[in-house]
Amino acid sequence: MTEITEPTANNPMQPILVVDDDEDLLTLIAMRLRGAGYQVDSTLSSESALGMIEASRPQLLITDMRMDGMDGMALFKAVRAKYPALPVIILTAHGTIPDAINATKQGVFSYLTKPFNSQELLENVAQALRLNPTTDCDPQDAQQLPMDHEIIYRSNIMKEVLLLASQVAQTDVSVFINSQSGTGKELLAKAIHHASDRSNAPFIAVNCAAIPETLLESELFGHVKGSFTGANKDHLGLFQAADGGTLFLDEIGDMPLSFQVKLLRVLQEKEVRRVGDTQSVSIDVRVISATHKDLEQAVEDKEFREDLFYRLNVVELRLPSLAERRDDIPLLVNYFFQQILQRIQKPLTGYTDEAMALLIAAPWPGNVRQLQNVVEQTVALSQGPLISGELVQRALRMKSPDTPSLSSAKNDFERAYLAELLNATLGNVTQAAKIAGRNRTEFYKLLDKHHLKPEQFR
Repeated sequence: MTEITEPTANNPMQPILVVDDDEDLLTLIAMRLRGAGYQVDSTLSSESALGMIEASRPQLLITDMRMDGMDGMALFKAVRAKYPALPVIILTAHGTIPDAINATKQGVFSYLTKPFNSQELLENVAQALRLNPTTDCDPQDAQQLPMDHEIIYRSNIMKEVLLLASQVAQTDVSVFINSQSGTGKELLAKAIHHASDRSNAPFIAVNCAAIPETLLESELFGHVKGSFTGANKDHLGLFQAADGGTLFLDEIGDMPLSFQVKLLRVLQEKEVRRVGDTQSVSIDVRVISATHKDLEQAVEDKEFREDLFYRLNVVELRLPSLAERRDDIPLLVNYFFQQILQRIQKPLTGYTDEAMALLIAAPWPGNVRQLQNVVEQTVALSQGPLISGELVQRALRMKSPDTPSLSSAKNDFERAYLAELLNATLGNVTQAAKIAGRNRTEFYKLLDKHHLKPEQFR
């Protein structure tokens, strides 16, 4: 039998969210969990649960399978898409057991049938919390994680990525970062390297798309003198240069198909042979790769080797787009702003409220890289101490003419948008409403619609 550890001073109360539209059962579950020493929040609907997760992420979600409106499986899928490390336990009646079994195949931690056994519930909860990477650290204080190597953030979605990355960093498996251009893939790769046992060894980054196909083998594997025209001396390849450390292969999706089999052999054999050499050299290199392309589709189209894809993609991390982490925008703007002022010594104090509102609401197809560019433009062109909304609007029109309004956003985006505003303003409704372009009454109605409570963000 699994031992149930009672919370102590060294094992603080762990937050759990329970969702069930049966109020009596919800009360019973919450009572059992609180009796075991857990901190419990509860709600009668999935829609409300999503708002509560946005405000303060629990370490475990327990949900009923069958509920009016959004059911438990739909809630799981929504949570899984945004918080992949959050374990979910599903409660199910006898008739929905096949659905529950299918859910476990999709990543649900476990399922319990009603009426549930209290001891079995507590055992499942204890097991799920032990496996949750957030259990041993404060999810609201991700700045204490070892993954904060120059990464600026406060959003829950970035905390989630870094919690997963911190787990991966302690292993030696290959990591594949799948995200859009400009999101900071190399920065995340560096963070993984610095949090790993290889941190004292080299970290080398290479953009595969920037190296001509004829030079790729020489650059990665090296060559010996006289092996080809222009090879005037021995050349150490990047794999050997990164020995003991980490090699980051960016834009791996642009690697020529003819070269992929050579890379696969190196990864399998853990040795390289320089161009023109007859002997192979053993290497100890961790490979992190990244691309903005859909590699799974490339595999289907026979443009990328399936065996290489699975060799590289042992663990996949997805960096969110900037539009998915809007509550990080004020922090990023200030970071870039201060960096630029150190270089140009211009008497600027910051951005107006209108300017910051425009920055937060913009679509950002170029992600963080585009944001940095816009900050540089506005700093360079500003004539007064405060950067105006008009100047920001001009810079955004050059890059992204179509700024979506809050009223036209879809329901899921609207909820996330409101939650991000509350996160960015620490639950200050007046400030958040001003940024959203709504009066307080309208803003409160929107919060009620999405079951968002400002006090949960303070």
